[in-house]
Amino acid sequence: MTERTNTHGGTALDEQIKFDTPKMYAVTMHNDDYTPMDFVVMLLIKVFRKNQAEAAEIMMDVHQKGQRVVGIYSHDVATTKRAQCRRLADNAGWPLKITIDEVRE
Repeated sequence: MTERTNTHGGTALDEQIKFDTPKMYAVTMHNDDYTPMDFVVMLLIKVFRKNQAEAAEIMMDVHQKGQRVVGIYSHDVATTKRAQCRRLADNAGWPLKITIDEVRE
C-alpha cells in the first residue's frame, strides 16, 4: 500500500482491495424408502423456493438416482436450509437425509 498526496492536500491510499469469494456448499437430498414424494416436493417448494414443476423434477431425480444436489449456497445458508428440512422431516416423522458438502472448483 502506498500513500500519495491528492490535489487537496490530504492523502489517499493507492491500494486495490481484493475480496475472497466465499466457499460454496452443495445441499444434497438423498432418497429413502419412507419419506413420501409429496413431502419432498413440499420441502423443495417451501425451503428451497422451487416452483411446482421444478420441485417435481428434482424429487423424481432423487427417487430414481438416489440423490441430487438441490442447491448451492454459502455455508450459513446451506446449514440453515438443511436444519429447516431436518426439523420439518423430524416433526412429520420422516427419516429424510440431507447433506452439505463444500463445492471444489
